[in-house]
Amino acid sequence: MTAVDSDIEKALPEAEHSSRGSQDVVVEEFSEAEQKKILRRIDLRLITVTGVLYCASLIDRTNMSAANIAGMAADLQLQGNNYNVASLVFFVSYVVFQPPSTVICRKLGPRFHITCITLLWGAVIVGMAFVQNFGALAALRFVLGILEAGFFPSVVYLLSTWYTRYEVGKRYALFYIVGCVSSGFSGILAFGLMQLGGKAGLAGWRWIFFLEGLLTIALGIVAYWWLVGFPDSKRPSWKFLGEREVAWVVRKVDADRGDSHTPKFEWKKFLSAGADIKIWAYAVMFLATTTMTYALAYFLPIILVENLKFGIGAAQCLVAPPYAFAGFFMFLMGWLGDRYQVRGPIICINMIVALIGLPILGWATKPYVRYFGIFLFTAGANSNIPTVMSYQANNIRGQWKRAFCSATMVGFGGIGGIAGTLVFRPGLYACITACLLIITLTCLCDLKFWLDNKKADRGEKELETYDVDPAQIFVKPELPNRNLYRPSHCYMRNQALVLHQAGLKPIERYHIYPVAAVQCVGFLPARLVLSVELQPIRASVFPENTLSPPHLLVNALQSNAPQCEI
Repeated sequence: MTAVDSDIEKALPEAEHSSRGSQDVVVEEFSEAEQKKILRRIDLRLITVTGVLYCASLIDRTNMSAANIAGMAADLQLQGNNYNVASLVFFVSYVVFQPPSTVICRKLGPRFHITCITLLWGAVIVGMAFVQNFGALAALRFVLGILEAGFFPSVVYLLSTWYTRYEVGKRYALFYIVGCVSSGFSGILAFGLMQLGGKAGLAGWRWIFFLEGLLTIALGIVAYWWLVGFPDSKRPSWKFLGEREVAWVVRKVDADRGDSHTPKFEWKKFLSAGADIKIWAYAVMFLATTTMTYALAYFLPIILVENLKFGIGAAQCLVAPPYAFAGFFMFLMGWLGDRYQVRGPIICINMIVALIGLPILGWATKPYVRYFGIFLFTAGANSNIPTVMSYQANNIRGQWKRAFCSATMVGFGGIGGIAGTLVFRPGLYACITACLLIITLTCLCDLKFWLDNKKADRGEKELETYDVDPAQIFVKPELPNRNLYRPSHCYMRNQALVLHQAGLKPIERYHIYPVAAVQCVGFLPARLVLSVELQPIRASVFPENTLSPPHLLVNALQSNAPQCEI
């Protein structure tokens, strides 16, 4: 045993005794009841506001289907594929303008960025009430895509900064439920607005655009005051959490994945995330999922009228129940994913449910049996949106890497929207293929993650790197032969390790946790990981001949989850 090991072994009893309760100070500054209250306040403010805005976003991008059967096609003399083209051009601009959206949101702040684009796209929807031909309709749809491109990736990124990995699944589901289920009732709203036809010389379909656009503008004005910023923002949100509560959220997120603080933006570092192949796997999963959800959104009223032979009024109202059922189903899937800390199996369950519903919808003979198939397909496809979002959020570390991943994934989702405008015309085979593709990719990713976790347990692989400058970390290379890894390669499945120089700030806190088979920094035995906490530590534990410079702050905050979530 070396002198370093001897010093640590002598310090262990004192360390364990002096640090009892210190975890409460660092990670559990508030009581359990107070923590739940803080989370409820975040949920009420963040999930509600973003969910309502997402509802407006979905209604405004998909209300053409309601307007189409309410007389728009006849008034604008839409022929052939004109309706499909008007639907499609939205996604062309939507995809092109998404990649920089998370960077803009990070720079400007979500309150300013999100509310501004909401106000502008509301004005565009109002303008669609006065179009006189197909060209004007397509042009406004293109502008709408530019404005809405920044909303969804920015919100996905914003939510991921406020919650830990096993809190975010339910929250993504709740966010999507508020938006998706509410927009499912847009058919009933459109049916009511249609009855205004003839008032002020406007046709019923024009009233749909006009009043829904005004509603979006009103929501954007309210959201400017109620939407919250990032937890590390220097400017506090209006009538929200106090400084101590926000600091607790930042520590909690840091304890979970060690990336609550945002490094300086660099295009090279931002784009380098594209070298990670799993980011593209998430993007393709999201593309296949949105192909199905947009196909439903754009063609469900038309399917109900033309294929299932319901009347126009009945079709507008029958859009809502499948989305209501989907809301309950997706919350159940989100709860199961967080409860059992899995994502891949939940994705497969969603797709199996959708695969059961698709043949019933496509080939059953009785209308109400086919309508039951719509319930299953809607539930499976839509509940996969928050599940795939959680899947990527749980396995990506680093603020700018997560920003890149969110923008890429949602951008591919827009491509799925383009495909969704086309798939129902030739049949349901494209949706069946999308389900099978998602199941295949999920199984391959889970297999890779399982193998990577095994390698990480043996100390052979680093699962995710940290936003830490390697120049800030130094361990003298002439240490004794102890089978050590460099600090930036401390492989840990169940620990989040953040290393940085303390500068003039001395080490003030510590606690030692037993960890199986972890090779760490030179002054630690293989079975120990150091967590810096409140109690003072004896200088003998950090011999000057071990580190250079002597003050190296090591902060290893516990995380109970595997780095790669299966």
